[in-house]
Amino acid sequence: MAITATQNDAVSFSADKISYDLVETDVDIITSGRRRIPAHSGVLASALPVLTNIIEKPRKSHGGRGSSKRVVKILGVPCDAVSVFVRFLYSPSLTEKEMENYGIHLLALSHVYMVPQLKQRCTKGVGERVTAENVVDVLQLARLCDAPGLCLKCMRLIHSKFKTVEQTEGWKFLQEHDPWLELDILQFIDEAESRKKRRRRHRREQNLYMQLSEAMECIEHICTEGCTLVGPSSNLDNKKSTSQVKTGPCSAFSTCYGLQLLIRHFAICKKRVDGKGCLRCKRMIQLLRLHSSICDQSESCRVPLCRQFKNRGKMDNKMAEDTKWKVLVRRVASAKAMSSLSQSKKQKCEVLFKEEAEFFIRIRKKLF
Repeated sequence: MAITATQNDAVSFSADKISYDLVETDVDIITSGRRRIPAHSGVLASALPVLTNIIEKPRKSHGGRGSSKRVVKILGVPCDAVSVFVRFLYSPSLTEKEMENYGIHLLALSHVYMVPQLKQRCTKGVGERVTAENVVDVLQLARLCDAPGLCLKCMRLIHSKFKTVEQTEGWKFLQEHDPWLELDILQFIDEAESRKKRRRRHRREQNLYMQLSEAMECIEHICTEGCTLVGPSSNLDNKKSTSQVKTGPCSAFSTCYGLQLLIRHFAICKKRVDGKGCLRCKRMIQLLRLHSSICDQSESCRVPLCRQFKNRGKMDNKMAEDTKWKVLVRRVASAKAMSSLSQSKKQKCEVLFKEEAEFFIRIRKKLF
């Protein structure tokens, strides 16, 4: 698109809140195809500070025929891309088709001639259109044009579709001519995979701590209130029915039920009594010890062996697993605290919703 002006026509341009009345063009922009795009030095000097020195040079005269126009060469990109670039300097707007056809070229031009508004739009537009086929080329351009956001997007796309990218011509060219960039990409992929593994491991650990926290609550619930199969610790040795102290299934029924079966097994296991060892009993002892490490009411606690483990821990502080055990206790206690906070918030929300519902019901009764 050529931008022209004659003596009879005026073009109004506003830049940095200054208005210029442009009467005639005084600069010719020459493209790779030797196309001449007329422009105005006032517009170019305002929009492209890097061209100020070229524009301010004195005009050359040719045999007394008057002064000629100044010349600015913009080479290396398609002629139509230069036309779109110059038009953007006059009116900052781009169509979707122009972005699709010349987005990469406009990104290069906006970086070379320092047009931040166009660079921002091109970075976003090119990033939305990048594919596995051209991602290597876009990544190289983004690095040259100092576009870190676009670089990161390209890296993530290469990571997610590496097998496809590996088959493209761009990747093969990269392996032959830019091994350092290939190394950067492979390091990024390796670090991304390591982060993913760490996140998965962290999620598994957090789930484990939450399960252990839930198990601690269920042990206290079983031994204090009783739940379906097992009654409070004071009634475990009684042959009488504990139906009077039992409550209905709790909210964590699956965990609670599994612990009840484990407690019943622990009470009647013959291997444990004979000293042969039992994996289920060892697991139960570990849970009881964990409860004792977290419990802050050992004097009044009704969970079996709580006080004994407390006293044993005070006497024996040089156990081999002491450090790991302390870390486990701290994290389970933290998970228990977080769980209690979320439950209290949930209960407060339920109370608020209930109060609001009752309030609206009262208002409705008054109105009707």
